[in-house]
Amino acid sequence: METSEASVRPTGARVARLLRGGTEGNARLTATTGAVLLVLLAVEGVTILAIRPLLSVHVFVGLLLIPPVALKLAATGYRMMRYYTRAAEYVRKGPPLLLLRMVVAPGLVAATLVVFATGVALLVVGPGGGIVLGLHKASFIIWLGAFAIHVLAYALRVPGLVAADWGRDPAHREQRCAPESSRSHCSRAWSLPLPCCPRPARGCTGTATTTASC
Repeated sequence: METSEASVRPTGARVARLLRGGTEGNARLTATTGAVLLVLLAVEGVTILAIRPLLSVHVFVGLLLIPPVALKLAATGYRMMRYYTRAAEYVRKGPPLLLLRMVVAPGLVAATLVVFATGVALLVVGPGGGIVLGLHKASFIIWLGAFAIHVLAYALRVPGLVAADWGRDPAHREQRCAPESSRSHCSRAWSLPLPCCPRPARGCTGTATTTASC
């Protein structure tokens, strides 16, 4: 029972960090959603290379993309709304780069909406959809260029934000390893050197076979 509860707590903490409010929570939610989109879009890109034999996979992955795309649009749209309504925290965070905000983002959002709208429409009219198919292809070309610029602009930020969500909760680690007046706080057996004993020279030891104590 204790093992089950221990396994649930880290997951709950990660979800809480992902959904926490403010600019930090918004940035992490956007980054995590973007990482999911990159994986799905990579699979979708492979299907384009052999669209005829992989058409069913292309359609299936395209439908899977709709929820995370909607979530990312909602998260970025919320940040934009909060910034332009002069919410203090979002004003301090600042807007995206001017080029991204005024040129890339509007084009990317518009192309994304057209790509998915025409893609769903093709499910109704069929692959020989004439003007619908033409719009789907044209909007995809525009989307691809805008998306490439967007990824290059944010690629270096995403890994750190995603790792912050799914790594160990810093607050939990600080609480576990906080110094206390009682020497028995860090007295326990460890299979690895203790991370909660910052000064081993004062008598804090930990090995694979001995009991560590601070």
